[in-house]
Amino acid sequence: MTNKHKPRLLTGDTPTGRLHLGHWVGSVENRVRMQKDYDCFFIVANVQALTTRMDRTFEVHQNVMEVVMDYLAVGIDPAQSTIFLQSEIPAIAELTILFSMLVPYPRLMRNPTIKDEIRDKGLGDNYPVGFLMYPISQVADILSFRAEVVPVGEDQIPHLELTREVARRFGQLYCGVDPHTEDEDYVKQGGLFPITETKLSVMRRLVGIGPPAPDGSLYKMSKSLNNAIFLSDDPDAIKKKVMAMYTDPKRLKPTDKGTVENNPLWIFHETFNPDQAWVEEAEDKYRNGQIGDVECKRKLIDVLVDLIEPFRQKRLKFEQDLHYVQKVLKDGTEKANKVANETLRKVKEAMHQWFF
Repeated sequence: MTNKHKPRLLTGDTPTGRLHLGHWVGSVENRVRMQKDYDCFFIVANVQALTTRMDRTFEVHQNVMEVVMDYLAVGIDPAQSTIFLQSEIPAIAELTILFSMLVPYPRLMRNPTIKDEIRDKGLGDNYPVGFLMYPISQVADILSFRAEVVPVGEDQIPHLELTREVARRFGQLYCGVDPHTEDEDYVKQGGLFPITETKLSVMRRLVGIGPPAPDGSLYKMSKSLNNAIFLSDDPDAIKKKVMAMYTDPKRLKPTDKGTVENNPLWIFHETFNPDQAWVEEAEDKYRNGQIGDVECKRKLIDVLVDLIEPFRQKRLKFEQDLHYVQKVLKDGTEKANKVANETLRKVKEAMHQWFF
């Protein structure tokens, strides 16, 4: 099966640092599994990183390479998939402007992800216009490649819904698609863009290893919150982080009865431990004060090292061959440009703005 006969898939990451377990369960594991059956485009969204890091451009540059190395280490195969750099696809920037004409400002501000990031990052009113534009930039990322499928984490669902709205609006306004058309029929009825399908992982949102928020809710795993286990962590780092992991604060000694629910230790066991029979038995013991945190944490350390160490070993090889990593990114970006430029031409033709 050649790529042109496969459904096209697009997803990616903002290069804010190395990838962690939250990325793995939120989307990356899905990508590795799906790349044989889909024509995969994986974007490293460095322009979006600048929306909150315009004073740290060198850091963003370094993080691009970190993300690409993580992709290769976990099993993204450049022979099957296209890894590319957002800033080197000029069509995305132009389409961002064109699509912004189709999104009312109040609709943009209703995006809960925007509100959450303003709150979580403590931005207040001190954020650039580019920050507000990045949901539309994400729309352009997806529609530039006319992606049919986007595997994402739960926090990205609002962006996907905006993408679907823009695709419908464009089809109706410029391609003559009847507003009553079913989503799966938009292209058949003359629409340029498929109405993107969202693929969610089984584990939609992984909590971090740190303490909860003041209201008792658990933060999601995040580098900025210093509560992440990275896909490149060595065994010693994993051990240190797990042994310091937040558990049940009311449990002062191993014989105390513990709470499994909303407890990161058990969320991680349920998510990553392949021996679910052990997990069920240990959870029952934990509830009844028959097993200690230390024993359960040591078991989790073994589980996470087994998962992460193969990734880390592969990554070490790529760290010694940055020329190869750069070539993968350059070749993928050249391929992505051809697709995005074709989309831009088709958009301009549909809008009667193609002059030359």
